Amino acid sequence: MDRRDRTQDRDHGHDELRPHARTDGPLAPPPEQARAMLATALAEARAGLAEGGIPIGAALYGPDGTLLGRGRNRRIQDDDPTLHAETAAFRAAGRRRSYRGTTMVTTLSPCWYCSGLIRQFGISRVLIGETHTFHGGHDWLARHGVRIVLLDDPACTEMMRDFIAERPELWREDIGHE
Repeated sequence: MDRRDRTQDRDHGHDELRPHARTDGPLAPPPEQARAMLATALAEARAGLAEGGIPIGAALYGPDGTLLGRGRNRRIQDDDPTLHAETAAFRAAGRRRSYRGTTMVTTLSPCWYCSGLIRQFGISRVLIGETHTFHGGHDWLARHGVRIVLLDDPACTEMMRDFIAERPELWREDIGHE
């Protein structure tokens, strides 16, 4: 496995591997651990979909791999425009002195709002289930030293594609497009 961070080259429309910007700690968890972490976020996304919400899930893990918090997009269920999956996982983790060394796992590339949260609190790494249906702020995060690991998970992609086809109005609302 190549131990560099994977980001998408927006100008050329293809994935390329770029060296990471930070040198502390491991670049990515072992593949089996990354998949287990993503499974937590995917379970949250499925729960959100079953509740009639937008199927995006996230989880925040500590530097040692301990689950700190998990959550799902609850904008529809709670009538709260700020309750994105990454925000819910972050809130569930509770207050910490530092978020250095933590990993945010999300089923979809984080939007600008969630990317800002990740950058603001110094979350070190983001594992992303898929970027095909939405290319959020992960390139920006990578340029600012956050390690990005794209997992390109087919289940994440299929779930979002199905949701977007079935509920395009909710999807456009969620990403801020009318």
